[in-house]
Amino acid sequence: MKKIVLLLFLLNTAFIFAQKEVTGIVKDKTGTPLPGVNIVEKGTTNGVSTDYEGGFTIKVKEGATLIFTYVGYSTVEKSTSGGKIEVTLDESGGQVLNDVVVVGSRNTKRTVVNSAVPIDVINVKDVTTQSGKLEINELLQYVAPSFNANKQSGSDGADHVDPASLRGMGPDQTLVLINGKRRHQSSLINLFGTRGRGNTGTDLNAIPAASIKRIEILRDGAAAQYGSDAIAGVINIVTNDNVNELTGSVTYGVFNTNAKGDFLPGTPNTKGFRLDQDGNGNSYGKDQDFDGGSVKIAANYGTSIGSKGGYINVTGEFLNKNKTLRPSYDFRKGFGDAEIQGVNLFANIAIPISDKTEFYAFGGSNFRDTDAYAFTRNDGERVVEEIYPGGYTPRITSKINDNSIAAGIRTETSGGWKMDLSNTFGKNKFQYDIKGTLNASLEENSPTEFDAGGHSLLQNTTNFDVSKNYADVMSGFNIAFGTEFRVEQFKIFAGEEGSYTTYDTNGQPITDPTTQSAPIDPISGEPRPGSSQGFPGYSPANEVNESRTNFSLYTDAELDVTEGFMVSGAVRFENYSDFGSTLNGKLASRLKLSDHINMRGSISTGFRAPSLAQVYYNLRFTNFNASGATEVLLAPNDSPVTRAFGIEKLNEEKALNGSLGFTGTFGDFTATVDGYYIKVKDRIVLTGYFDASSLNLGVSEAQFFANGVDTSTHGLDLVFSWKKTYDFGNIGATLVGNINDMKIDEVKNGDLDADTFFGKREKAFLLASAPDSKFGLNLTYSKNKFDGGLAFTRFSKVVLVDYADEDDVYNPRLVTDLTLGYRINKNLKLSIGSNNLFNVYPTKQDEQGNTEAGGYWDAVQMGFSGAYYYARLGFNF
Repeated sequence: MKKIVLLLFLLNTAFIFAQKEVTGIVKDKTGTPLPGVNIVEKGTTNGVSTDYEGGFTIKVKEGATLIFTYVGYSTVEKSTSGGKIEVTLDESGGQVLNDVVVVGSRNTKRTVVNSAVPIDVINVKDVTTQSGKLEINELLQYVAPSFNANKQSGSDGADHVDPASLRGMGPDQTLVLINGKRRHQSSLINLFGTRGRGNTGTDLNAIPAASIKRIEILRDGAAAQYGSDAIAGVINIVTNDNVNELTGSVTYGVFNTNAKGDFLPGTPNTKGFRLDQDGNGNSYGKDQDFDGGSVKIAANYGTSIGSKGGYINVTGEFLNKNKTLRPSYDFRKGFGDAEIQGVNLFANIAIPISDKTEFYAFGGSNFRDTDAYAFTRNDGERVVEEIYPGGYTPRITSKINDNSIAAGIRTETSGGWKMDLSNTFGKNKFQYDIKGTLNASLEENSPTEFDAGGHSLLQNTTNFDVSKNYADVMSGFNIAFGTEFRVEQFKIFAGEEGSYTTYDTNGQPITDPTTQSAPIDPISGEPRPGSSQGFPGYSPANEVNESRTNFSLYTDAELDVTEGFMVSGAVRFENYSDFGSTLNGKLASRLKLSDHINMRGSISTGFRAPSLAQVYYNLRFTNFNASGATEVLLAPNDSPVTRAFGIEKLNEEKALNGSLGFTGTFGDFTATVDGYYIKVKDRIVLTGYFDASSLNLGVSEAQFFANGVDTSTHGLDLVFSWKKTYDFGNIGATLVGNINDMKIDEVKNGDLDADTFFGKREKAFLLASAPDSKFGLNLTYSKNKFDGGLAFTRFSKVVLVDYADEDDVYNPRLVTDLTLGYRINKNLKLSIGSNNLFNVYPTKQDEQGNTEAGGYWDAVQMGFSGAYYYARLGFNF
């Protein structure tokens, strides 16, 4: 038996080391790189696809032959006996093979370079192996021109789910797809000092990076094609389908706590500190050099099913990231990134039923346990000295569950009609647990932890899509149409009683304020407040269980009038059960000015339906800052309180989008320049705080969601890419940039005070979501076993308004990232590097401590955690 095992081991080893790695590039006859070309080792199911720049890498047996196939192009076979392979595909004699889905067009012959609208295609494998970014939002922040995401601190739920946006629009104005199917949003709505204030959004970090083949970003209004939420554009995540390969990595990294920045004269640079908690939950500081230690383990494996191209590809990912703590003011002794422990699973399956019919399914499950610091309670009626002598810093922890599954059947008839019937289910659940806290009205009898309840969002979408390409109509004509039915359900569920109740002097819940009273703090003389400090729990009065349906019909068509001139159009009808119908359209065109230069442009109308959370969310909370604490009611849109203030029923946001751009391909150099204009009417915003003390609601102030402002945005996206192979190595350079200018055209405050409804501070939050510019230069080099990357990212000035109604100006910053990699052998690669190599921080604000988050800085583009140093061991077998 031992001899048999040894023989099998030797045979397997011989097979592995008989393989070799082949690289190459695929172009069309004009020299334009072709993304998404299917490459298969002849006689096997081993295959890959080309990236955005037409490049590929594949492991094959010695002497193998590769087959190159692409929609509408002739098939080419190439021997792997030589070195790097260069392949040119000819359109003549092309045949339809496997579809290449590029978001923004339902024409399977369309490529990124000849599309009528700007599209980024990001090879995630390249990005993740050449940077130390841990999450999808971080990856896209540094490689996509108009994508912005921020880490938050002191923003309750937004500390745990990063808000992200395109072209300065809201997080809920970008639609996210997975493999072309609509992804559900998070149930979280951003409330406090965060970008995307008043918006919901999609949690991109719930998708494991190791499961992703590429990310396609359509930077253009697309509501007429894909429906609500696509005002700013569409992000389509295409998942892995490779087989017979195990890939993965183990990454460890830490942050530098030496917080260097623009400090005021006479103030020394301040070293960061760590907040620990003793047995009673009290916080204390301790100097240290590093914090935020993180471990990420990821693995991806695929195997074939049957002999007709079926597969199952599975990904697992684990993340353990500690807090970062940075200098802050006395009322905020816990300022920094949240702690995260997360597990991510994802699977992608395709099973052929016949030659032209297959069943497919994909989905995953994400669980995160997070921990972030709230604002500090130093003294007063919110402090119980018997529990926390000298004060305490509550912690808002969350348990986030995100689950999804999509399944469908796609087929092609003998007449060339392609049909796709699918159903996609997704649910996000967000539960709060408040720790290191208390209910002050219970005094020394208070627990120090509470289940504070939470919220969930369920979405189920059924699609039927049909398309056909007519190659003999002019130079090509593609028609597509379909229908979608969607069900959404939003819930708020209550926490335990102590998280939301105020108790009387006998320890009983106060139900009659005329006969019951809360205990009095002996020092301040004020009544002790109820509820859990840091985040008040949801009560039964806050509970929500609301749903709606949506039905839509769409059609779009693309006509290649000639080989150099294309026009396309789309129309979409949507009907919502809760607010009515909309009809939107889009026209786009591309003109080939020469063999190397294209001009393209589009104009479209768009819309975004108000989210269920914006309609029904409600909460009583404490607004805590340097000046003290106030009790606030966020009233639901359909409540009598909201109507009493004159706030009307929420309606859809309406948009007008226009773009004009040029693309150029000159051998190894590719350039795209696209200008855009986006006008949005009736944007839904979160108002300021209105005086509600006379309404006997038990709160001092009230705020609401409203169709409050009209905005107009114009800007420019730039992408320049160059890659060349020399005897001394492979060199690449990519410059991405975004110039953006948003203006608030009108504040629709009605009879309400304009400065309270949407004043200087609220305007600054909105405009900070659209920074003036961002430029990134990414340089790469590889030779044999060595590769390296150097990236420079410049973030523009950001201006926020603090609690003292003064401008907090954050000057431009240049952040440098460095990575170095060495392939130890065929199966292992070691990489080391740093994000923010020179430990650059935002501009430090004044000593009054009026920043929104209570730290020396707010949450601006570049983040506030400083340098991150990491090492990664990658493997593939």
